[in-house]
Amino acid sequence: METFKVAVLEGEKNIVFHEVQKREPDDKQVLVKVDSCAICTLEQRFYTGVMNRYPFAGGHEASGVVEAVGKKVAGVKVGDKVAIRLLNSCGECYYCRNGHENQCVKSFIAETQECAMGPGGLAEYMMVSAADVYKVADDADLEHVALTEPLACCVHSIENGQIELGNDVVVIGIGIMGALHIQLAKLKGARVIACELDEKRLEVAKKMGADVLVNSGKVDAVEEVKKLTEGRGADAVFCTVPVAALADQAVQMTGKLGRTVFYTSFHPDKPIEISPNKVHSSEQIITGTVNPQKKDFLAASRLLSSKIVDVSDLISDRVPLAEIDRAFEEAILPDTYRILVQP
Repeated sequence: METFKVAVLEGEKNIVFHEVQKREPDDKQVLVKVDSCAICTLEQRFYTGVMNRYPFAGGHEASGVVEAVGKKVAGVKVGDKVAIRLLNSCGECYYCRNGHENQCVKSFIAETQECAMGPGGLAEYMMVSAADVYKVADDADLEHVALTEPLACCVHSIENGQIELGNDVVVIGIGIMGALHIQLAKLKGARVIACELDEKRLEVAKKMGADVLVNSGKVDAVEEVKKLTEGRGADAVFCTVPVAALADQAVQMTGKLGRTVFYTSFHPDKPIEISPNKVHSSEQIITGTVNPQKKDFLAASRLLSSKIVDVSDLISDRVPLAEIDRAFEEAILPDTYRILVQP
């Protein structure tokens, strides 16, 4: 029987290829030939040992082409280009049943590949539920479509920020997530202020559509934002950097009735001080955002399929699956955006 390769992390910086038997899909399954899979922060943490549940079949930002479908699959057909939703929810817990599957108590317990726990996109093929593939346009760029999942995360974040037309919005940190926040905030009709230490990343922010660039290494970012907003502070602030001091800045630069959104997870989780009286009197909302819901993933797939959001500047390199160690070493460099692994 024909087999295919799956990359599995079996320890810190220890990647082993497993051979998995290629089979026909069950009634409601789809066999997808992987085109591109991006290496996210999650996979980087397993690679560097920050997270250490091994063995782990990583890769949850993936795109591909449908190679076979089950007898009861109607939504896609052989040859369709698809984005693949790989961070699954159980569908049974309180949060899933309440329409908040991104808060599923069993999320990340994905077993896409038979050889190891994990989403399993760093492979030649994937067998997935038909409900988890999202058809895109025939002329869609599958390299771009691979970034549906991170864009979906940002869609969810932007919705939590409740941006209104004409709002002043701050994005702290212009990594890939900050860059995507800028594009989405502009689509919402906001004036976007980008805060970043790195001049090269500020140039990326400008390409993404940021209206004002603030080098937080040269000026006090909080005071600069207040100056730019006539002393009010921003209507929404998105902190996309896992640094507690920047989370504190985000709270401080948010104005009355404003929304502060902590986009990223924080490792280590260092507490910050928040004045309950300021939150009380200003009606400031401080919230977080984690994982996309299905509707966010659908929106993201349509934004990329229709070329409304452009991610071409956010792909740093394309590396063959056979050279996956090099792909991870590039991915963990601080100036890298997304590395695509391609079979």
